[in-house]
Amino acid sequence: MTKILTILIIAAIIESIGVALLARGLKEIHGATEITVSEICRVIKSGATNGNILGGIALEAVFFGCLLYMMSVRDMSFVWPLTSLGFIVTTFAAQFILREKVNAWRWAGVLCIAAGAALISYSEAAKERSNPPSALDQSAPLGPQ
Repeated sequence: MTKILTILIIAAIIESIGVALLARGLKEIHGATEITVSEICRVIKSGATNGNILGGIALEAVFFGCLLYMMSVRDMSFVWPLTSLGFIVTTFAAQFILREKVNAWRWAGVLCIAAGAALISYSEAAKERSNPPSALDQSAPLGPQ
């Protein structure tokens, strides 16, 4: 479980930086002011040439790769809720990188999410303690021989 949690923490940091870069880039290109074909084309062109947006997309792709790996080796009901730990890092990124004002109510909400993730992590650790792998499980072939 330590390996998954390490990957999860690294992935959360990568995702949070990616989201901060995307937000910064979207503010730089000033988004769509109306829904017209020409305005949508302008936003796409501006986004495709904005370094922050491209960097954010690249970091989000790395996060997605980490997520795919984690879900391939652990239960989705364990991995997916734990990705919410990224909300903590993302909130710090919003406050310190984007200079957003994050009030106490928002921090309280983020801490509630983190508490829920901690409960899920605890439930996984308890599951592992109650079902230790047997010698047979460790030596069984992984696929057809």
